[in-house]
Amino acid sequence: MGTQNYPDLTKGIATQIGALRKGIPDTMKGFGDMAKHAEAEGALDGKTKELISMGIAIALRCDGCIGFHTKALLRLGATRQEFQEMLGVAIYMGGGPSLMYAAQAMDAWEQFGGSAE
Repeated sequence: MGTQNYPDLTKGIATQIGALRKGIPDTMKGFGDMAKHAEAEGALDGKTKELISMGIAIALRCDGCIGFHTKALLRLGATRQEFQEMLGVAIYMGGGPSLMYAAQAMDAWEQFGGSAE
């Protein structure tokens, strides 16, 4: 694999998100508030919610989402085994196209410094 550079991709997207915050502040505030409340710990902890988000990112085939959620999962202490088991569920739910994105998500994991084993 190795065709997508996820650290560079997320850095570029973050720059443009900053521009959107200036151009459409109300919309971006609303999105930020929704994210804050959806990710808040409750019956599910933050890592579990990020694993769910990552599975959806794979199913919807969103490269930027894969980058941002991989980075968040590493920050939250996800293990490679947890990451790969989530990928298994995403592949099961999304079939062949999700398998392709799961392989790309492993690239993101390694590019952001996740363990190789």
